[in-house]
Amino acid sequence: MSLAGKRILLIVSGGIAAYKSLELVRLLRRSGCAVSAVLTAGGAHFVTPLSLQALTEEKVHADLFSLTDESEMGHIQLSRAADLVVVAPASADILAKMAHGLASDLATTLLLATDKRVLVAPAMNVRMWEHAATVANMQTLRDRHVAVVGPDEGVMACNEFGFGRLAEPAAILAAIESLLLAPTPLAGRHALVTSGPTHEPIDPVRYIANRSSGRQGHAIAGALAALGARVTLVSGPVAIPTPPGVDLVAVETAADMLAACTQALPADIAVFAAAVADWRTEAAGLKLKKTPGAAPPALALVLNPDILATIAHATPRPRLVVGFAAETHDVIAHATAKRLRKGCDWIVANDVGEGTNIMGGAENEVHLITEFGIENWPRLAKADVAARLAHRMAEVFA
Repeated sequence: MSLAGKRILLIVSGGIAAYKSLELVRLLRRSGCAVSAVLTAGGAHFVTPLSLQALTEEKVHADLFSLTDESEMGHIQLSRAADLVVVAPASADILAKMAHGLASDLATTLLLATDKRVLVAPAMNVRMWEHAATVANMQTLRDRHVAVVGPDEGVMACNEFGFGRLAEPAAILAAIESLLLAPTPLAGRHALVTSGPTHEPIDPVRYIANRSSGRQGHAIAGALAALGARVTLVSGPVAIPTPPGVDLVAVETAADMLAACTQALPADIAVFAAAVADWRTEAAGLKLKKTPGAAPPALALVLNPDILATIAHATPRPRLVVGFAAETHDVIAHATAKRLRKGCDWIVANDVGEGTNIMGGAENEVHLITEFGIENWPRLAKADVAARLAHRMAEVFA
């Protein structure tokens, strides 16, 4: 496999490590890759536009308000023309701006405007890397599916030791290759994924819901897309971004979700990670008022449609149907019974009891239950659980 024909948009931000960006350009060009460079004001203190231009053999961009470029909305074109956007080095400043959606110069504006994958290679002092603000910013970026390479551990220009050194150019090149040349075993397959909670209205201002953040379902959708699948993500109300390369269908209620899932068929894979409210009530047209001394209103609950069971018995049925079981006790027993009852192929079970910090958290510890037995996976980041599960699904279609 080769990077020939691929285009990288390389953003060089401030920091002593910026000199390594020149070697990265050389390696990319040797691999047959075209490179467009954007140099921030900070980066220009360490490398010159002429150096980058000589190596990329293209104009180096720096000014958001260049009349020539912006007459054709140059920052939009730059952000869309590349196969991958790489920020190397990525300073604490530019990472913070990315996390908070700031667009104060050409680099941050095109990062906000791009619809392509983004890879960052952080480089900064170890204290800056370990600061709570940087830790939070990096978690935000990872939640948005920004890829990260490094930083490495070692002695820095400031003579301190620790993590913060820019990853070596060869390692950054390898990360680029893994993103652009990754195998696509699910190419030509359609995956349906549900995610998030459902909101079942009680009245115009209240609803029945649960604590699901949608992180696991969204991560699975992104992982399947990364393996080449066409992914339809049917999600209840969440506060996290849609993974790149995924088609989102936003819904609110369980009935909405079932309708969207049915509309999305046929599918080769169906993953039901959403935490659907089991019950709903007839919604009042006006806000229910609290009357002093009066008893609270009685809510008559009725069962919501069983989305997993419905799709598992649909015609045509997806080849692989995967359900989720969030339990607080007897996890394996309940999940095993659920797999048989619902008619799905796999159940991904987890313990969401008090103290686990799994529902709504960044990590998960799951048990994969199939007709062949039970696999107990270690506690992992939800993105890692998603990647592992997506590769297991791909094996079914190998």
